[in-house]
Amino acid sequence: MLKMLLPVDGSEASSRAVEEFVKRLDWYHEQPEIHLLNVRIPLTGNVSMFVSKEEIGDYYREEGLRGLQQARDHLEEKGIAYRHHVVVGEIVPMILQFAEEIQSDQIVIGPRGLGVVKGLLLGSVASKLIQLSTVPVLLLK
Repeated sequence: MLKMLLPVDGSEASSRAVEEFVKRLDWYHEQPEIHLLNVRIPLTGNVSMFVSKEEIGDYYREEGLRGLQQARDHLEEKGIAYRHHVVVGEIVPMILQFAEEIQSDQIVIGPRGLGVVKGLLLGSVASKLIQLSTVPVLLLK
């Protein structure tokens, strides 16, 4: 079974990429195993002096689930099975690491998102993934 990794950040671009991916599911001979991934950028500074590790972990999970919500809603509405994941780290290395861990056959991503890549013609995340990934990257607008 093919394994597809869809990194999403809650942006309009990533939501559109998921919607476009769903429209193209008939490209595949069988329903692929879909993994939604949200990468949280680590908090910086001395946050742990004021907030417990458990609270920081809860924060990452809550924010990650918020970033995944639109994609999850869309897949559930269409009756499509998926798994979702939240990881913490630098965006591109974490996507590549996760793709390797699950032995992903393809990474599907929007051409740009919010936050770090907002406003770029081709987002830096998408651009770096295309350059560094050993897994095929499909950009969907």
